[in-house]
Amino acid sequence: MAARSKARKRAVDVLYEADVRGGDRLALLRDRIETGNPPVPEHTVRLVEGVAEHAARIDELIGRHATGWSLERLPDVDRAILRMAVFELLWADDVPDAVVIDEAVELAKTLSTDESPAYVNGVLGAILDAEVPTA
Repeated sequence: MAARSKARKRAVDVLYEADVRGGDRLALLRDRIETGNPPVPEHTVRLVEGVAEHAARIDELIGRHATGWSLERLPDVDRAILRMAVFELLWADDVPDAVVIDEAVELAKTLSTDESPAYVNGVLGAILDAEVPTA
């Protein structure tokens, strides 16, 4: 698994755990960094901090484009994957959009339900179409 893929998986783990426990994402991230076992990649830090910084806008976009589901009703892991991917799509200019979506779909295949990869792909595609200007 490539370094950035591992970093994304670790970011999803932190976001998921914070969400399920009702805890603070940044506090949990700091705890993981201090523990350092395994070490927290810099890209994980960037992703979790970015989700925390843009949380309201990210959740608003997911809520608007998650057809058939409210944000609260989405499976917890899907919500974590979507949050991370939306941050990366809209605020991480050094990662191609297709890579972000592919990585999110792969995480959904590995971590969630059989329906989740297609759903994650659809939500991210809709957000990308609505929010990212085409050249």
